[in-house]
Formats: sequence, structure tokens, C-alpha cells
Amino acid sequence: MLALTENAVTVIRTLTEQSQAPDSSGLRIATEPTGPADADQTLRLLMSEAPQEGDQVLDAGGARLFLDTSAVDFLDDKALDASVDSDGNVNFEVALQPEQ
Repeated sequence: MLALTENAVTVIRTLTEQSQAPDSSGLRIATEPTGPADADQTLRLLMSEAPQEGDQVLDAGGARLFLDTSAVDFLDDKALDASVDSDGNVNFEVALQPEQ
């Protein structure tokens, strides 16, 4: 299952609060094909007022994530981190979860 760092939880919660969206809102992660092969995909992140049908919902410390079915499979062994640069731009990074 996708793991979230403390920074990711804080950033997602802040983005949701700043969007003035309903309490049911969250950040949706979906896959998007970038080439002819199924393996050629990119992740798309966007604010969503509610999960779409079939989405897996993750709630970590008030940070809500909606993952489409392809994203669930791709992110299963990953961790999501986030940072904010000096200009206020949010950057998300996906990496393999550390082995325990």
C-alpha cells in the first residue's frame, strides 16, 4: 500500500484546506498513458471534491488521497513525499518504500 511521509500528509492537508473544497475532497492520483505500451504511464495529480467510482480512498492524518485502480497497482510498494520550494511551488516525489 502507498505510504505517505509526514511532509506529504501536511502538504495534501494544506492544499485541500486552501482549495475551500468540501470536507469530502482530496488529492486524486490517476495514471495517464504516455505511449503505446501499458508500461508507459505517468501519474496525474489533481484536487477532487470526491473519489470517483472504483477509486481506493486513503486517509492519513486528515490527508485524503483517491487512487484510481491503475495507480493503486503502480503505487503499491511506493512512498509519496512532498516539499514546497521558496516560491511556494509544491513538488511531489514517488520512491520505493524503504525495506524493513
